[in-house]
Amino acid sequence: MANPVPPRDRTDQPWRSEGAPPPPPSQPPKRRMPGGWGSLILTALVVYLIANLVLSFFNRGDEPTISYTEFSKQVANDNVTKIYAKGDAIQGQLKKEQPTPDDSDSSSKNYTKFTTQRPSFADDDLWANLEKHDVVVTAEPVVQERSFLANLLISLAPMLLLVVLWIFIARRMSQGMGGGAGGMLGRKQPPKPVELEPGKKRTTFEDVAGIDEVAGELGDVVDFLKNPDEYRKMGAKMPRGVLLAGPPGTGKTLLARAVAGEAGVPFFSASASEFIEMIVGVGASRVRELFAEARKVAPSIIFIDEIDTIGRARGGGSGMGGHDEREQTLNQILTEMDGFSGSEGVIVIAATNRADVLDPALTRPGRFDRIVNVSPPDRGGREAILKIHTRAIPLADDVDLAQVARTTPGMTGAELSNLANEAALLAVKRKQQEVTQTDLSEALEKVQLGAERPLVMPDEERRRTAYHESGHALLGMLQPGADPVRKITIVPRGRALGVTLSTPDSDKYAYTEEYLRGRIIGALGGMAAEQVVYGVITTGAENDLEQVTNIARGMVGRWGMSEKVGRLSALPNDAQQAYGLSAAPDTLDTIDGEMRRIVDECYDEACRKLRDHRDQLDALAAALLENETLEEADAYRVAGVTRLTKD
Repeated sequence: MANPVPPRDRTDQPWRSEGAPPPPPSQPPKRRMPGGWGSLILTALVVYLIANLVLSFFNRGDEPTISYTEFSKQVANDNVTKIYAKGDAIQGQLKKEQPTPDDSDSSSKNYTKFTTQRPSFADDDLWANLEKHDVVVTAEPVVQERSFLANLLISLAPMLLLVVLWIFIARRMSQGMGGGAGGMLGRKQPPKPVELEPGKKRTTFEDVAGIDEVAGELGDVVDFLKNPDEYRKMGAKMPRGVLLAGPPGTGKTLLARAVAGEAGVPFFSASASEFIEMIVGVGASRVRELFAEARKVAPSIIFIDEIDTIGRARGGGSGMGGHDEREQTLNQILTEMDGFSGSEGVIVIAATNRADVLDPALTRPGRFDRIVNVSPPDRGGREAILKIHTRAIPLADDVDLAQVARTTPGMTGAELSNLANEAALLAVKRKQQEVTQTDLSEALEKVQLGAERPLVMPDEERRRTAYHESGHALLGMLQPGADPVRKITIVPRGRALGVTLSTPDSDKYAYTEEYLRGRIIGALGGMAAEQVVYGVITTGAENDLEQVTNIARGMVGRWGMSEKVGRLSALPNDAQQAYGLSAAPDTLDTIDGEMRRIVDECYDEACRKLRDHRDQLDALAAALLENETLEEADAYRVAGVTRLTKD
């Protein structure tokens, strides 16, 4: 078997070698100054010369050079206190300030110190004249000048400042984009990939429950990382990428950490949004850095969360804003995952809840070889998840996690974790030592129905709310195949004035037309009860109508449950998309008419059933007004309906 492609030595090296012997081990390259040391030395020399010129200019001082005639005049006036002579050059100091002569090259108005030049032909018996006027002839210069060493030190100061500034800029650039534009602009350092420290307790499949079929698919990746030689003997290649797709809270991130922990390999984690910056090219640079770090410790796993942030299909929008940066980042990820990048030994696991918007180049074989759908757990999975999340919570003897799992269909692992935490918080507030079944039940009500509101309603509105909720509950009890009623309450919770909770006995994965019509009838029960009893309709049915509209639209436009529309999917699955763009106007008019027909038929059926069972409706409403809340058994007993249990 051929040797694997050697990894790239530098993150900024856009090429790789193939078929050549590996280079001998060498010391890591030393960090070079931008532009080299030669340019630094040349610049320092120029700064030194300029500094010396400036210093020599300022070293001249303000002492004027006067004529020898003026000097002789000041001596004769007895205004010279001392002089210093070196050859024919004379420096001196006056006793009193004198105005600067017009022929002087100084800009000073007055002067006390001066310099002059004695002519060689002068024969004025200078020494005798100086003694006559008590002028002191000193051995030190009257005008002091800085020494050569002082001038040298002062001139070196700006050069040293230049060197320090040069080194500071070089380090900033080397810490940035390899000396590129991003480093010059001082961009913030990218977040370092999170690598789990060796020796720490790792997340394994024992910490993951409720998604056994997904763990089975990822078990192949774990086995490959543990026993790569067995697969290489059969010519099998390591999968380059695994895409975890599913709703939020289903445990995609936990699964990725469990794969790395189970295989015992380094795990690098990053969010896709962390790659994006305003400066174009920063995201691609960060991708290169991440893969380079992962290749150093291969085999390893890179996990990219919310990859749809940068992995959306290209060409679908304008080039404004960060669009170019997002596409460059995506292109770099595609390049790193491709076979030509030399990233063998690195497996990329990504998570998204919008797999439908990803670029086809990202999901093709060779990039993400496996797409694993992570769905909400079934009843057994929910029970196992609850056991994991209650391991650190002391439970009372009456706690039945299986019962809690039966009453939580559709809840994800994150929601179940939140449920266990809410129950523990309730137990702490009540000064209990253990979490009881009552705590779990009330926590479930808080999660599903919302927190109770201390709202005092007028008696008439309270009575109307009781009939509204009784209409929901009674139709749920009478409608064949409907979900059983678990609880009825007229205590305000969240945004609702009352709540009727209905959940199935077992998980449902496919729905019949009869079941969907039953849900519409049950949702319209509150409005129908107000119509039957009071002859009016209130705004309390807003949320009910939203549910009815969504179910009816799906029946007609997506699930082929209308003869007029036919067996086709006329509306998109994405509710955020304007569905009017995906079908012809005539088809949309037909969908609208069929939706109205189904809803009107269900409403008429709801009103008819409530009129036929008016006594049971009144009994439920009276019990609610008296007790405010009815549990499942009490509700069926008051309504006089036999509860058919299913296991």
